[in-house]
Amino acid sequence: MNVATRLQRNLASIRRRALAIVLLLALPLALGLAALAWRVAGVAPAIAVAAVACVVAAVLALRRVRGFDRDWQARALDAARTDMDDSAALLFAAPATLAPLQQLQRARLQARIEADPSMPAPTPWPARALAAAWFGGALLVAAAQWWPPSAPRETMTASTNAATGNAAALPVLQSQALEITAPAYTGQAPRTQTELDAQAPAGATLRWTLHFAPQPRQVALQLHDGSEIAFVREDEAWVATLRLEQSWLYRVAVDGDIDGALTRAQPWRLDAVADRPPEIRVRTPEATLSTYAPGQRSWPLTFEASDDHGVAVDARLRISVTRGSGEGITFEDRTLSLRGRGEAGLKTFSTTLDPAALGIEQGGDLVAQLEVRDNRVPAPQTARSPSLILRWPPPAPIDADGLEGLARDVLPTYFRSQRQIIIDAEKLLAERPRIEPAAFEARSDALGVDQRILRLRYGQFLGEESEGGAQPPPTAGAAPPPPPRKPLPIDDFGQADAPAAPVEAAHAEGDGHDHDHDDHDDDGPAGAASGNAPGAHADHDHGPQDATTFGRAEDVMASFGHTHDLPGAATMLDPATREVLRAALGEMWQSELQLRQYAPRAALPYANRALELIKQVQQADRIYLARVGATLPPVDLSRRLGGERDGITPRPVPAPATTDADVPALAWTALAWNGEADLAGLVAWTQAHPRQVDDPLALLATVDALQRDPACDDCRQALRGQLWRVLQRPLAAPVLRPAIDALGARYLDALQEDAP
Repeated sequence: MNVATRLQRNLASIRRRALAIVLLLALPLALGLAALAWRVAGVAPAIAVAAVACVVAAVLALRRVRGFDRDWQARALDAARTDMDDSAALLFAAPATLAPLQQLQRARLQARIEADPSMPAPTPWPARALAAAWFGGALLVAAAQWWPPSAPRETMTASTNAATGNAAALPVLQSQALEITAPAYTGQAPRTQTELDAQAPAGATLRWTLHFAPQPRQVALQLHDGSEIAFVREDEAWVATLRLEQSWLYRVAVDGDIDGALTRAQPWRLDAVADRPPEIRVRTPEATLSTYAPGQRSWPLTFEASDDHGVAVDARLRISVTRGSGEGITFEDRTLSLRGRGEAGLKTFSTTLDPAALGIEQGGDLVAQLEVRDNRVPAPQTARSPSLILRWPPPAPIDADGLEGLARDVLPTYFRSQRQIIIDAEKLLAERPRIEPAAFEARSDALGVDQRILRLRYGQFLGEESEGGAQPPPTAGAAPPPPPRKPLPIDDFGQADAPAAPVEAAHAEGDGHDHDHDDHDDDGPAGAASGNAPGAHADHDHGPQDATTFGRAEDVMASFGHTHDLPGAATMLDPATREVLRAALGEMWQSELQLRQYAPRAALPYANRALELIKQVQQADRIYLARVGATLPPVDLSRRLGGERDGITPRPVPAPATTDADVPALAWTALAWNGEADLAGLVAWTQAHPRQVDDPLALLATVDALQRDPACDDCRQALRGQLWRVLQRPLAAPVLRPAIDALGARYLDALQEDAP
């Protein structure tokens, strides 16, 4: 037998001894605990206790056996034999990894083991520990035999009522069943479960069937808002029905007492899963804005619609064709029915349009949008795809001869009008309860950007400086253009406004389709939207132009200078109309400020006033201003600077009004100071704003637990933890300047002394 085999057998015998010791120590204790559990609680708890004890013993045995590895055996060899020279670890190393001296030492150790094959002895049997373990197991078995057996619940209830002489026995729930019937449009089959917690689609019908022994007088279903649904007795069963329109917490009250046989620390949950609206994705074309090619006779469109409970087979494709330009734009709308292909939850709608047959003309657009609906009954939900635009490109500029390498076709810019901003803001407020806070903030910020672009467009008519712009390319031999005369304006966020970049087709995908071209705005001054009025420059880096007549001051000024410095030359509007337009710009700025701060409701008054002022600018010929000054009441000189305070009473400071958003904050503060929180108001707020809470039912369950036990500190802390996620983050406040210390005061005094 070689040395490696002897080492392996020695290690195996040591591991077997360690495993046997652990099992012999754990076996009597597991048997004693199982016997005691069987005597006290019954067979099922005894089996559970025995299983847990076996698992614990197995884990301990494995950990004990894993401790006896190669490293342990090497250390044991070095400790048991003096001829190993503390080099027993070389016996377990691979020969190829050893140096020549190490291989020589290993050969010596193997020769010594073959001459004297003594190995480390296994762990001795712990006689005292084994005796104590078996003695303890015997005591547990004896205690189980001595312990009186437990009687069934029904037997104890009957004997107790018989001993007390109570004629009405306590009702005990024998069995329960909850049948869930989902709406037919979902395609889900009815199911029955024994758990009283349920999750079902909104609109499902729930039916409880409960059996009691003995029979109670009345049974009711109590919801978390205080309402009740009475059970109806059918033969030996009690039945109740509920149509699940929203999520609920509920308990079952027997004979008007919820603290009876069905008491639970937490109420049961009914989660209503809302039907999601369909989702539409555009597969073809890849971009929402396409350019029409001359002679193009086909425009392929492919949409993919999905829904959780199925998409309707038929869909409508809304097609709009625009013709004309400026004030004479006309629209022609038509509808095309499409039939989808694919599974119920994922359908594909495809078609190919003929732009020429639909009547697209030069300078016009062909807009297509798909509208699908799901199978919800009775009110199907609809969804619309982004607007796909096929645009006839504008003609090439006349002065592009010789600049083919530099000139390129630029599509007109789409942007929202003031009326469209108001419509979109009202729509965003209406959809706020149904969208996520992040999506709401993103859409509000996008409206603020649209308001900024519209404000800059109207600001050109007053000769205002543009907030950035592209610089002209330098010419050969020409000096670089001078820097702008004044810096970029600072926006409401403390940053310089970026250049007014064109808003691409993403802004044309609004639901209202009330968009304006670069050469026309339905809310702007007629004929002035193109920026051709004097002073409507994109930037102030005017490059030199060829003078038409040598020596004429007007041509030289137009080529190399600015006319903004001349009063009244920045616009063709009369002074009164300019003031009205300036007021409209101020209202637009306030509207943009509120939209960028995610407050569209506060921005609506400014946006509406801006629209009214813009309409006044359109009808400037009907505006008449009084040319007389305002008549002010005369000043009573007898009371001026007299210092008399007669009749002046201090006005009380009104208390700040409490809004719905303050309810969680007030409750969180009251719970922090161990005060009386308005739990009823918190329940009402949670039901009114379910989308602002991650799990409304969990919050209501915590409130219910605190209502049932007002002295529960753990319940108060748990409720504060859930309210913390609901609280709105406060706005960043400016940091106050620290108070001046003695050193700073001396420094300021020294500055004043040195000042002239």
